[in-house]
Amino acid sequence: MKYKMNIAGLDRELPLCKVTDDLYIGAFVIFGDAELTVACARELLKKAPEYDYLITAEAKGIPLIHEMARQNGDDFYVLVRKNPKLYMQEVFEVTVNSITTAKEQKLYLDKADADKMKGKRILIIDDVISTGESLSAIEQLVEKAGGNIVGKMTILAEGDAQDREDIIYLEKLPLFNPDGTVK
Repeated sequence: MKYKMNIAGLDRELPLCKVTDDLYIGAFVIFGDAELTVACARELLKKAPEYDYLITAEAKGIPLIHEMARQNGDDFYVLVRKNPKLYMQEVFEVTVNSITTAKEQKLYLDKADADKMKGKRILIIDDVISTGESLSAIEQLVEKAGGNIVGKMTILAEGDAQDREDIIYLEKLPLFNPDGTVK
C-alpha cells in the first residue's frame, strides 16, 4: 500500500508501514532523494523566520538541514546526536520516545555547539513531526544551551501535529487504517 502526495511541488508515493494493529503511517524518507531535498529546503526557507543557527537531530534531518544551510549561505548548523562521540565534551543529554523508534532513545548535544547557541536565535528543523516527542527533546537541549527558539519547521506534519500552531510545515500527512484508508 502506498499514499500518493505532492510535496514541495513534487509527486511522491509513500509506503504505508504498520505501527500497531490499527495504525499505519506513511514512511517519508528523504535520504537519497536529492531533488526532493532541494525542493523542500527551498520551500521551508521561504517560510522561515530570521535565525542565527539551524538545528536538527540525526539522522533523517541531516540532508534537509544541510541543504537549507547551503541555500541560505549559512556557515554552520547544529546536529543533535543519538550517541555521544569521542570528540564531544560536557555533553547535554535528554531522553525521547519517538513513534518511529521502537525503544526509548537519548539525544546528545556537544557543549561546543551549545556554547555557540547561547543567546542566539535557533530554528529547529525536522523531516516529519508526529507526536512531537523528538521536537520536545530538541527544544529541551536548546533551552539547556541558552538558545532562543524562534521557530519549529518540518516538511510533513503527521496526525495531531497538523493542529499545532507552533509548527511551520509544508504538507499534512494523515494517519492510516490497516486497509490503507485515511483515519
